[in-house]
This record gives sequence, structure tokens and C-alpha cells, in this order.
Amino acid sequence: MPDRPLLKPRALRPGDRVAVIAPASPFPRDEFDAGIGELRALGFDPVFAPSVFDRRRYLAGTAAARAEALMAAWQDPAIKAIFTARGGYGSVHLLPFLSPEMMRQSPTLLVGYSDITALLAFVTTRCRIATLHGPTVAGRLGRGTAAYDRASLLQALTGIGPTTRLVAGAMETIAAGDASGPVCGGNLTQLAASLGTPYAFSPPDGCILFLEDVNERPYRIDRLLTQLRQSGVLGRARALLFGQMPGCDEPDGQITAREVVADFASDFGGPVAWGLPSGHTAEAALTVPFGVCGRVRADESGASFEMLESAVVDPGD
Repeated sequence: MPDRPLLKPRALRPGDRVAVIAPASPFPRDEFDAGIGELRALGFDPVFAPSVFDRRRYLAGTAAARAEALMAAWQDPAIKAIFTARGGYGSVHLLPFLSPEMMRQSPTLLVGYSDITALLAFVTTRCRIATLHGPTVAGRLGRGTAAYDRASLLQALTGIGPTTRLVAGAMETIAAGDASGPVCGGNLTQLAASLGTPYAFSPPDGCILFLEDVNERPYRIDRLLTQLRQSGVLGRARALLFGQMPGCDEPDGQITAREVVADFASDFGGPVAWGLPSGHTAEAALTVPFGVCGRVRADESGASFEMLESAVVDPGD
């Protein structure tokens, strides 16, 4: 569906109802409850089905039940956004149950990161609906503003404030340049794992490709990037934007993930920036809209990233 126009969900307003689903792994109840409290503090009305607490080994219930919860929230006109409880593993199981045509009939904001990348990529590139690479409920939201950036989340949800509110400076330049394009990507492991399946990650030409991961040793980062290169994914990108990649250096520090990325950037042909605090980061994680335009600028003084376009539309427009 790459030729379809991108749909932007309706902007949220105070008091709007948001659903919380668990498409991947289970979570500690106290962290979930804290995250629900944070959503209320942000001015929204979070709701969830009892199935959110289902347990099936390392999963939050069966694939069918998890998909049913997602689609029930998606089709409910009272739900204005869908937050995910946590990542972990299992979102990919839901993809065979989802219908891009049906989802385009009621575009809804989906928020998450890490394992939720499987769903974000499906919704952004297959359904052609803007999504948010943002905090999960248990963990990020549950730990408050030390774990997530409130301003970028609220701007992405509501569209209130300049779209350039998400400006990340103090990043490192790996390759210089200036490029704009639709932002997409997410967790490197999840994107690479999709290749060769009916749900293979297929970003648009000229995109800004954002890649992040955690606790993957340098040779694994090399393997994952090689897979993206040999599949043609890297060749579609106008700019590469990497997260902070915590835990991805060798324990002795002799080989780093950044060095691996620099090797791949040697013949890339566009800007490559390192260190965006979104997804897995020890900082307050920024919310990054996917599907809409952003800009990467990188030179000898450092690199920056900004959003040029909102992911939502005002219902009055």
C-alpha cells in the first residue's frame, strides 16, 4: 500500500479516552498501575480490558486474544489513541490478524517502542497511518518524566505547539549532510527479523531511517545492518539516525557499536547521526512521530534532528 496517502489520526484533547493493550510480554502490575496514573496526570482517560493481564509463558495471552484487544480498541470510536503496556516479545504474532484496509477506515494513534516496532512498522508502511515511537505504560510512563519526555509526547499526541518542538541536539556526526524525508524505523532487531516474511519492513524511498537497539554486541549490530543493506532497506534511506544503543559495546570497550555504524556509513552518501535519546535510553526518551517528515543535519560541530510535520490533524481542519 505504499502509493496510498498517509493518514493522520485525530489530535487528542484533554479528557480523551485512550486504550491500553498488551500486544507483547506481560509486565509488573505496580509499573502498569503507575503508568495508568501518569496517563491520567497527562489529562487523558485510560481504559483497558481484563485481558491485558492475561499470561501465557512469556506472552501477555494468546496471539488471537492480543490481536482482538488491539482491533477492539482500534474500531471503538471513543478511543483516540492506543498505548502499549510494554515491549518484550510477541507483537509480531498479531500481524496475520490485522487488516490494513479496515485500519485505514478509522486511523488511530498507536504508541510504543522496542518490540512494538513490529506493529509500528506495519501500521506506518502497510496501513499508511502515522504512529508514535514513544513510551510504553509499564516502565517508561510508570517511572514518570525521568524516563520519558513529556513535552515531545504531548506535542505528538495533541499537535499543540510547533512541530519543531522535537529538536535533539548534542548528537554526534558520523557522516555530514542535510536531508529531509518521512521518518520511519524503530528497533533494529525487529526490523531485520521481518525481512523475508510477508510483513517485511519496506520503508519509502528518501526516508529518514531511525534505528535503535539495546544489549546487542557489535558483531550482532554488524549482522543486522548487513541484513538491512543486502535487502535494499538502507539504500532507500536519505539519512540514517541512530539511537544511543546502550549496552551494545563489547564489555571491555575495545569494539563499539558506533565504530560498526561508522564503517557502514563510509559509503552511505547522506547524513548519519548518532545518539538520539528515543526508545532504549538512560535519559528521558523522546517521542518521535513515524510516517511524517523530519530533518537530519550533521556537520563537524555535531548533529541535530527535528520534526517538520505533525503526526495528527485537528478535527476541525
